Amino acid sequence: MATRVRFASSTGPMLAGLIDEPTPPVRGWGLFVHGFTLGKDCPAAARICKQLASDGVGMLRYDNLGLADSEGDWGDGSYTQKVADTILAARFMAERGTPIDLLVGHSLGGAAALSAAAGAETRAVVSIGAPIQPAHAELQYDALVDRVMADGHAEWLVGGRALTLRRAFVEDMRRADLRESIRTLRRPLLVMHSPTDNTVGIANASEIFRTARHPRSFVSLEGSDHLLTKPGQAQRAGRIISAWADQYLID
Repeated sequence: MATRVRFASSTGPMLAGLIDEPTPPVRGWGLFVHGFTLGKDCPAAARICKQLASDGVGMLRYDNLGLADSEGDWGDGSYTQKVADTILAARFMAERGTPIDLLVGHSLGGAAALSAAAGAETRAVVSIGAPIQPAHAELQYDALVDRVMADGHAEWLVGGRALTLRRAFVEDMRRADLRESIRTLRRPLLVMHSPTDNTVGIANASEIFRTARHPRSFVSLEGSDHLLTKPGQAQRAGRIISAWADQYLID
């Protein structure tokens, strides 16, 4: 069962989310941060959250600014806003009486989770297929960068949608650096990555793991693609997260 919720973003527009309610007995609560332009209903987000919910961990997943059911214009967003909205999502969960124990992020959402962990007041963090540098996402729109930097913006077609890519967004992504956030995480970290990920290479996971301090763990998602779309991949990731996080969930 899922509960539809809405909460204000850091810039005002309302963000739409779903809370996958946990199957009793309730073991804890968490928050899932989706990838770059994916949304709360992408396979990784939906399947991992449902798996965790079936294991007693209630999960909030939500659409970032201007995506799917959320208000606003995606082009007005930034990496900095993604991090700020992650913290607000965690605060929303705390205010409803279900503070998060677990912060899970996929792809660019994994980077945002690492950046937001301290402000989100979570007990443990999981990154899945995350880049060590948010600017890695530039590989997805590199053909447009020169025009964006010259004109200030350009239309970007993604999955049949037209998004506006702005200079401020590109510059914000380039400025972001995860290393200090990872070094000062002070929370248990699980790094998950496929060795055959052709979108965000496995070297990113190695650097995140080396930069982090203990307690830290690494799980290879062998056979998985970056988006975890093949049957069983996301559910397997969810089961692994559930087992790893057990000691960090509510008493």
